[in-house]
Amino acid sequence: MKSFVFLWSIGFAFLAGCNQQTADNNTAGNEMKKETIPCPPASKLDIQKIEEATGMKGMEKNGEYKITVPQNDLSIIVDGFKIIPPMGLGSWVAFTPCADSAMVMGDIIVTENDLKPVQEEVIRQGFAITAIHNHFVRNRPNVMYMHIDGKGKVANLSVSVKAIFDKVKESRGKDPKSSPADSVSNSLNIALLDSIIGHKGEMNKGVYKYTIGRPDVSLREHGMAVSSFMGFNTWAAWQGTDEKAAVAGDFAMLEHEVAPVIKALVENGIEVVAVHNHMVHEEPRIFFLHYWGVGPIDRLANGFKAALNKTGKGATQ
Repeated sequence: MKSFVFLWSIGFAFLAGCNQQTADNNTAGNEMKKETIPCPPASKLDIQKIEEATGMKGMEKNGEYKITVPQNDLSIIVDGFKIIPPMGLGSWVAFTPCADSAMVMGDIIVTENDLKPVQEEVIRQGFAITAIHNHFVRNRPNVMYMHIDGKGKVANLSVSVKAIFDKVKESRGKDPKSSPADSVSNSLNIALLDSIIGHKGEMNKGVYKYTIGRPDVSLREHGMAVSSFMGFNTWAAWQGTDEKAAVAGDFAMLEHEVAPVIKALVENGIEVVAVHNHMVHEEPRIFFLHYWGVGPIDRLANGFKAALNKTGKGATQ
């Protein structure tokens, strides 16, 4: 009888613990739900206020506003190819409106010397750091990409954005965009690329770049919609010749797409150099993958297309 009572006590304590854990999880879930922000459809950004506070001009698209800072001061070579801003060497922040406030998401490029002071400034300004990762391998100097996330009044966010970019300038000893813009050679068969990939790209200083959205996914961060303009996209940047091309880019993937995309890239001779998140409170979960490939244009293009077919409507769950 004593043994029965002892075992019953243990079982009761275990169930009580589980119930408490469930309650704790529910509480955490409720707190997370409080993060969501129902944004009126008529929300509008005060772009003039952003430009005045940051001292920088950006681009407006569908009511959102993005500031891009090319890292012209960095001279980066990967496997003999020069990496310039259109190849993925530009810092950016983007504002999306929500009533009288806004959400800012961004990607700040930092060197090993910049990392500590810049991340300290990001935290000082009340922003969250949601990812720190690489885009390349075998690159010198080494650079990292720091994703940031902030919510609040547009005026306050704009001042904070300026402070973060100013800290990069202070760390480097110069304004990254003040150096002359560079270009690369490109003799790729663009018509062939477009026909294989099934999209049209844009040429910028010798880099031909595709940006492919995910209209099949309604992505939200803190309950607010995240558009392709805000960084929710798959992209591929190309340079070189038909015989020896280079491609770098990023895949935006749902969780069931991660393994098939990696498999398709690797089997086609394209290196996967990073797999990570860009956001923390997103719904649904989204993973991002950076890749790098060097080789004949047709092999790389078919490899990219094979991976692209594993996402969106081409994917199977």
